[in-house]
Order: sequence, then structure tokens, then C-alpha cells
Amino acid sequence: MKILIVDDDRELRELVGFVLRRAGYPVVEAADGPEAVRRHAVERPDLVILDVNLPGFDGFEVCRRIRADFDTPVMMLTVRGEEADQVHGLDLGADDYLAKPFSPSTLLARVRAVLRRRGSERPAPLGAGAIVLDPDMQTVSVAGASPVRLTNLEFKLLQLMVTAPNRTVPPERLLRHVWGHRGGDDRQLLKQLVHRVRQKIEIDPADPRFLKTVSGVGYRLEV
Repeated sequence: MKILIVDDDRELRELVGFVLRRAGYPVVEAADGPEAVRRHAVERPDLVILDVNLPGFDGFEVCRRIRADFDTPVMMLTVRGEEADQVHGLDLGADDYLAKPFSPSTLLARVRAVLRRRGSERPAPLGAGAIVLDPDMQTVSVAGASPVRLTNLEFKLLQLMVTAPNRTVPPERLLRHVWGHRGGDDRQLLKQLVHRVRQKIEIDPADPRFLKTVSGVGYRLEV
């Protein structure tokens, strides 16, 4: 279950991302129309939260291009209140329309409603090679072994890593995904969390097979 947030307002984009991550949804972001179309093609998200006013080309054009090839649910965000804009977005295939400003609880309720209507509300297991995460049970299984329970932070870290297998994820992105704004730049905190995760997924945590450290760059989940 992955959500693409598209908004040129960085603060709003980060706030929406923080709310969704805390609710257990992996998040990817884009800041303009062309980037949104590219990220959608690469990431194949389960939902797009899409601002109308974007540089490059607007959210209506992004929605039109996505709808030309995919059936991904789209929720459009706007400061506009005109009924004509809402009708235009819905005519292009948007599934819902949310006017700014909105509360985090309203956003989550609308996201869940869209996913429920599309039959996607229950998070599917996430897999990368031998590693499988169960979002409902908050467990990890390695090579078919018995599931091991994860804490909320451990689950969030692995959740991001399995969506980017064999790619190095920088510490800043991990900190933002796991702790949001509260994590800041506390890399020691991240090292401790990685250590705990290795205790649960590695045969020899001192010589990890899966969760590797890429010196000076970040972490990579090798599968």
C-alpha cells in the first residue's frame, strides 16, 4: 500500500506525508506535474493525493495523463471552492475532492474511504525477496520462517526498505519516514533501530545478509 503526494507546497506535502506515515502508509512525493507523472509510472502507488495548482502542468492534466493508462484512485486537493473545478476533476476520473484547509483526521477518513471503495483498504503483505511484512499483524517473516513481531518503529523502517529493495536509502529519508519531524537528524537513534531490526531478520546480526550499511550513504535491503 503506497500513496503518492503531489503538491508544490513543501510544508503541506511534508505534513500530509507525516499524517499518512503515522497511519502506516508508505509515502512517495512529487512537487510538480511532470515529476508526478514520472513518479507514478515508476512507483505505481495505490492512491494519488493531487493538488490542482502545480508548476509544469496542473493537477487536472496530471489526472488526465494518469487516467489514460492506469486506474489508480486519485484524490484532488485545492484551495478553490468553485463547483466547476470539482466537477472538472471528477469528470477527469478523480475519485474524491478535498478543499484546503483540512484536518488530519478528515484527510485520513477520506483516504480510507477511497481505498475502501476501491477494495484496497486492507493493506496487503509487502514482500522483497525472502522478507515478507504483514501490515495487519505487524510481523516479519524471513524465508518462510515463523513470523516475528515488530515494534511500530521497526515496522516503519522495514516498510520503507522493502519498497526500495537493492537501493540505498539515505538516513534522512529513513528518519523522516520513521519519526517524521521528531526524528530530526539523530543518526544514532537510527543506528540503534537498525541494530534492533537486524536482531529479528538476520542469522548473524554482526554480519548482515539483508540489511546492509552503505558507509557514508545510508542503508540497503539486499534481496
